Amino acid sequence: MAVALDEKDLIDRTAFARARSELGAGFVRILGYFREDGVKSVAALEAAMRAGNAAAMVIPAHTLKGESFQFGAEPLGTVAERIEVIARACVENHDTPEEALEHIVALRPLFEATLAMLERDSNPLVARRPAFGRRAI
Repeated sequence: MAVALDEKDLIDRTAFARARSELGAGFVRILGYFREDGVKSVAALEAAMRAGNAAAMVIPAHTLKGESFQFGAEPLGTVAERIEVIARACVENHDTPEEALEHIVALRPLFEATLAMLERDSNPLVARRPAFGRRAI
């Protein structure tokens, strides 16, 4: 699971642009909710893992998954989805969630890198790199 992702692979630019367009003026506010919910979800998942409580993993993993995919954060959404699937299976089978450990260990650094990139790319004051053949604005 410990896959090193290049920064450019953290965000699907098409999905990110679509979210930004669809959310309009509310984009920055919704991104703030993603930050707040994400911090809480990651902490809740870590605590649930320490406690061996698969049931306590389901909702925070589900929340993080949905919000991540909304912003085009595909790798983060995929890891959260994997944790959710494992947790649901553990609940159904009355099992402990050890299988989720490697995903949860990878989650915090992935969330932090993804959030930093989303916030940087959402900041209107950040100078954008021009595309090849175009002048910077």
